[in-house]
Amino acid sequence: MFIDTHAHLFYENFDDDVDEVIQRAIDAGVEYMIIPGTDLPTSRQALELARKYDNIFATAGIHPHDSAKLEKGWEKELEKLLDEPKVVAVGEIGLDYYYDFSPAETQIEVFRKQLDIAVARNLPVVIHNRDSSEDLMKIIREYKDTRLKAQFHCFAGDEQEARELISYGHLISFTGNITFKSRDKLREIVSSIDVENLMLETDSPFMTPVPHRGKRNEPAHVALVAKQLSEIYHLSVEDIARTTSYNVFRLFGIGSNPELKKTYKIRNSLYVNVTNRCNADCVFCDRKGEANIKGYNLKMSKKEEPSAQEYISEIKDPTQYDEIVFCGYGEPTIRWEVVKEVAQWVKENGGKTRMNTNGHGNVINKRDITPDLENLLDTVSVSLNSVSPKQYSELMQLPEHYHQDMIDFAKSASKYTNVVMSIVGMDNIDTEKAKKFVSEDLGLEFRERVYF
Repeated sequence: MFIDTHAHLFYENFDDDVDEVIQRAIDAGVEYMIIPGTDLPTSRQALELARKYDNIFATAGIHPHDSAKLEKGWEKELEKLLDEPKVVAVGEIGLDYYYDFSPAETQIEVFRKQLDIAVARNLPVVIHNRDSSEDLMKIIREYKDTRLKAQFHCFAGDEQEARELISYGHLISFTGNITFKSRDKLREIVSSIDVENLMLETDSPFMTPVPHRGKRNEPAHVALVAKQLSEIYHLSVEDIARTTSYNVFRLFGIGSNPELKKTYKIRNSLYVNVTNRCNADCVFCDRKGEANIKGYNLKMSKKEEPSAQEYISEIKDPTQYDEIVFCGYGEPTIRWEVVKEVAQWVKENGGKTRMNTNGHGNVINKRDITPDLENLLDTVSVSLNSVSPKQYSELMQLPEHYHQDMIDFAKSASKYTNVVMSIVGMDNIDTEKAKKFVSEDLGLEFRERVYF
């Protein structure tokens, strides 16, 4: 269920009971653990643990604290460790200006060398940062057009830095410190980014979460980190575990790619994966990429598209869910007759319905489909994306007239059902202008979707 991506189980305070610690983690639902080395000896220790336990993997690297202690030829020794199948990343590496254990210039030199090794080997890196964000971000920007992919463990930057790192394709993790009462600001940073960009970690034996603070941390406590994240994001713990575990798979290759889902549950809503086909090609959409959301694989070819009866058989009792949502990574009105059949069955059996659409249903079906919405869909969420037709065209990669087609659809649909219009929260989108347009000019409900 969970994956602890950062646990230093080679520390001396685990010597007497490491087997019990690992078993407690398994009992708590921890499927895999990653042990990051901090120098060559501890990287070897991490590897030995990984060889001993099937569910443990290791990383190898030089922590900034140890960068001044290196002897000539350390790069070759590191490369030997990286040849091992159970070593999945270069790490823990980075910069740390809080302690004066190694000169800054030495830390930077060793950090760069390890980044270059990782890029050359196409391996991810595990990055440590403490009081060094300015230099660290400067270096990471230099690698933004390379194959570098990183986990920024125990994230220590601000919201803007988090968003920038995510824009480069990197992932972030937080430890038990997000459970501390004094860390409201840290929880604000967490809430400002999407869970699709996170992984779980404990940083054992450090950063012990509440209510065990003051005691030795261990991987079993990663469940408490997941619980805190679930409260921040208003998701289930299962949603957090599934999403973060998939992120571990795509960064470190641990675990497996999930099977295609026809329907999938998030919170207490059931989503219907209608199609991957779409008349648009939005720049922020991963339809042609992994097409994964919250750890669910939605990548579906036309020939794999289920029939209405297949969806109905998976829904079973629609009243057990808050709502049945027609969506997927494509445009559901492309399969309008299937959506109508399933939605009608849901309504007849006491369920609530919603559809997420780009608002091009009338164009796609070459007729006004909005009268069909009455008593069929309780809510229709339409992607406004931008008030500007020009920007809309650039975002959707469609002719500008589709912007007016979408607005006309939303206005007409509001005669028959509740309509919500949304935008994706990107830096170049004028959120306030969009909100004013939707709320005041159209008299409809507005929502901002998190960009990830």
